[in-house]
Amino acid sequence: MDLEIGAILEGKVTGITKFGAFVSLPGGRSGLVHISEVAYSYVSEVSEFLTVGQEVKVKVISVDENGRINLSIKQTLPPPPKPERNGGRGGDRGGNRRFDNNRGSKEGRSEERGASRPEGRYNNDRGSRPANPRPAPAPRSNTPKEPASFDDMLKQFMSESESRQAQANRGERTRRRPRRGGSNN
Repeated sequence: MDLEIGAILEGKVTGITKFGAFVSLPGGRSGLVHISEVAYSYVSEVSEFLTVGQEVKVKVISVDENGRINLSIKQTLPPPPKPERNGGRGGDRGGNRRFDNNRGSKEGRSEERGASRPEGRYNNDRGSRPANPRPAPAPRSNTPKEPASFDDMLKQFMSESESRQAQANRGERTRRRPRRGGSNN
């Protein structure tokens, strides 16, 4: 009996391994249902889903050059419903917002966007992530807070840049020095 890819057949589980289950098919042939093809949910132990002797409906997904038959139980089942996404990453990207055509502003935004949420650190539009996860850098005491002009800002930048370059050059010179007390080759 030639098996067509995509054919759905009835079979019986004949063996269970840590990587899948062997299923006997009509015509005296057998195939393997890999652990990833047992169910839509995560499968850590095949024996939690299947037992030896159990009748199962399988789909032929491939037959390799050695005649080994790869089967799927999962593909014979209807796909699980997709969960609704409420907040977090990848939520509403703007397709479900209401606009007031007269004013162009968003209507009901405070109701949609958490007016009833408790105040706190994580109360933002991105779900449970903090709005600003990094603390602000401490102000430098040796630099003026607001330079008076563009020239002052340029001088400040050049001074800081030269200082950083000098520090980098000092570190580079110390790395290039030969080691003392080492062996002579």
